[in-house]
Amino acid sequence: MQHFELKGQAREVGNKAVLKAFRRQGLVPCNLYGCGIDNVLFTVDEKELKAVTNTPKSYIIDLVLDNGAKYTAVLHELQWHPVNDNCLHVDFLAVDEKKPIAIDVPVVISGHAIGAQQGGKFYQISRKVRVSAVMANLPDELTVDITSLGLDKKIKAGDLKFDNISIISDKDMIICGVKSTRNVTVVEETPAE
Repeated sequence: MQHFELKGQAREVGNKAVLKAFRRQGLVPCNLYGCGIDNVLFTVDEKELKAVTNTPKSYIIDLVLDNGAKYTAVLHELQWHPVNDNCLHVDFLAVDEKKPIAIDVPVVISGHAIGAQQGGKFYQISRKVRVSAVMANLPDELTVDITSLGLDKKIKAGDLKFDNISIISDKDMIICGVKSTRNVTVVEETPAE
């Protein structure tokens, strides 16, 4: 999986007024925890953060703070402003390259479904799937081949199998499928006499 370096400035615990002052300066308050480390409070530039949040890709984030500390983390939780869609706060989860990491990975569809060629309509519901694997085995994306997908058939998260990766999304989560439309070419069977 690709790494993304994010620079941050260490900060102290502050009240709402302090956090609002950070946001006015174009900084996003952040928190890092997990892997047995103490909570680390810091801020990152809002424009730099958008390179991670405004993309369908997933990244392992290399945090570099101005006090010289370096951490490896993944995005854990984001809080957004309800009106102007600015990021208000980010929680990062520290990760270890020897332990499995749970992260959302984009799904890429390949092939042409047989059901779509017969007049059905292809649809994709889930763009990401949650997986667990050690850092070295994490893929940038999961490719799902839909060539054999027939009419009124679906591919669910439980149907996906990849080497060295565990799918931890709900097994019944629908990834994609083909539904019948009025244009479907029906092979009529003559009744046997």
